[in-house]
Amino acid sequence: MRETAYAKINLALHVRQRRDDGYHELETLFAFVDAGDELSASTASRDELLVTGEFGGVLDDPFGNIVAKALAGLPHGTGWSVILEKNLPVAAGLGGGSADAGAIFRMVERAFGLPDDWREKAAKLGADVPACIESRACIGLGTGTELAPVLNDLAGSPVLLVNPRIPLATGPVFKGWDGVDRGPLRGETLREMALVGRNDLEAPARDLVPQIADVIAALRNTGPWIARMSGSGATCFALYDTPEQRDAAKFAMPPEWWTLAGALR
Repeated sequence: MRETAYAKINLALHVRQRRDDGYHELETLFAFVDAGDELSASTASRDELLVTGEFGGVLDDPFGNIVAKALAGLPHGTGWSVILEKNLPVAAGLGGGSADAGAIFRMVERAFGLPDDWREKAAKLGADVPACIESRACIGLGTGTELAPVLNDLAGSPVLLVNPRIPLATGPVFKGWDGVDRGPLRGETLREMALVGRNDLEAPARDLVPQIADVIAALRNTGPWIARMSGSGATCFALYDTPEQRDAAKFAMPPEWWTLAGALR
């Protein structure tokens, strides 16, 4: 079996409050790009995980990988031999590990079906995992695990992802949030909610990685209708009216930055 782990972006990410359990109350607008990591799986006598790809060397503990953890908690026979082609940068605000786990859930669903408590299993692996299993535009509430539908009027929209090749851990970014509730998501459609939305983690992320401001400025100079940081960074995205605009923007980015051109699902 083969499955793409679709890159996740947050078109908007509103942090509403710190919770007593140490997490944060969020309202976020999930969207997914039609490209990402690639996974393949075949039956084996025991579970095996091989990580390849441009960013495969960053994951030096395959048994601690979220893919292995996801697989261990789901029915899949005697074992699977999984090859993970890591095309997305790690610690980048793209939900890469969560997307990989989501791909495992989809492959297990096709082959064996998912257990009744699969949503709880997914949420325990990470806040983005439930959304990444579905890999379609939605609203995330709570810590991001409570999903609500949204009218997706952006399917097929050309998108460019850009990362300055600087990893950025989620914890320190959330810790730097100033604690100010700037209000809820508003709008009826994905486009409306994205345009009036914001990313409350952008400021603390820029404090840790100032190059994020350079990436956003470079993207805005290419004529998108929106350019913003995704998740806790450092990846930023821009959405365009035409594929030609997106491709020209990709060409205009500094060669040392990581880029991915695609379309929203």
